[in-house]
Amino acid sequence: MSLPPTPRRISPLAIIFLVLVGLWLIYSPFERQRHDSRAVPRMITARGDLAGDEQNTIDIFRNTSPSVVYITSIAYRRQLFSLNAVEIPQGTGSGFVWDDQGRIVTNYHVISDAGRIEVTMADHSNWKAVLVGAAPDKDLAVVQITAPSDRLLPISVGESHDLLVGQKVFAIGNPFGLDQTITSGIISALGRDITGIRGRTIKGMIQTDAAINPGNSGGPLLDSAGRLIGVNTAIYSPSGAYAGIGFAVPVSEVNRVVPDLIKHGRLIKPGIGAEMADARLTRRLGIDGVLVINVQPNGPAAQAGLRPTRQTQGGEIILGDIILNVAGQQVRSYDDIRNELERFRVGDEVILTILRDDQTVDVPIVLAALDS
Repeated sequence: MSLPPTPRRISPLAIIFLVLVGLWLIYSPFERQRHDSRAVPRMITARGDLAGDEQNTIDIFRNTSPSVVYITSIAYRRQLFSLNAVEIPQGTGSGFVWDDQGRIVTNYHVISDAGRIEVTMADHSNWKAVLVGAAPDKDLAVVQITAPSDRLLPISVGESHDLLVGQKVFAIGNPFGLDQTITSGIISALGRDITGIRGRTIKGMIQTDAAINPGNSGGPLLDSAGRLIGVNTAIYSPSGAYAGIGFAVPVSEVNRVVPDLIKHGRLIKPGIGAEMADARLTRRLGIDGVLVINVQPNGPAAQAGLRPTRQTQGGEIILGDIILNVAGQQVRSYDDIRNELERFRVGDEVILTILRDDQTVDVPIVLAALDS
């Protein structure tokens, strides 16, 4: 009786070979489809003309960007255990060319602590700048460079009294130290109040949702005609980055303040020459207005007959006049009075409505260049 044949064993090399052949048979069609030597670039579809609003944005940036500058403020610091001073970049921001004399407008907070100021123009040339004047309560400042007039393109100035919520706006600046950028948005609100660098309220600000990031401060806010309508000043953001709420000083205020800064180095404020009570005191006394504490001799308030608060020989306090309105606008603090007076110029006559001896009296007063 014969034995059954012994099964032939397949070597491991043969198994590997068969697996590779199988994989090649499975994937080779796909491989041939993926790599095609006949592949050529696709035909380009004609774009056609740019949309009208696109072309307008391009024109605004092209025409205005040469007027926008990058500002670096540099502080001097003493090295530890050394008498040598070193230069440290303090902050950066933007600005714009105001006139062909090399004057540049920016925010006060951009250059407030600077030991030295550098301006980089759109053509990347660098210039040392000197401070001409500053208005901290308006967060505005003017610096000057010695660039020749043929390299200076003053920005086109618009108006802000007729702005409307929903109007399209553009911001140009140098965010985060990058080269010039443009962002767009709308006017979200008008007449906003923000707290300035010195704690005083800045009234009448433009609110916009155009992206304003660190480095944009001091740059221009433009309307759709490419005209300056504001100076980008601040953003509302817990993180310090863009959050959709930015603020700009209206150009009407800029056009009023900048000439004073150029002529006098400071903002000439119209005042009445009177010292007012602190708002906390008036609230404690239950006064709905601003109490006059003292008047400057021969000042506008004294000449208009305003009565100060005084103390009798017997120690009794006799309250002075209480200012209720300035030019028809109700006031409740010294800040309110200053903000209302700043709508006028030195030499203008303004009517103060005061409370005196339980009677309301209108008092005309001529404003003078005073600190109060």
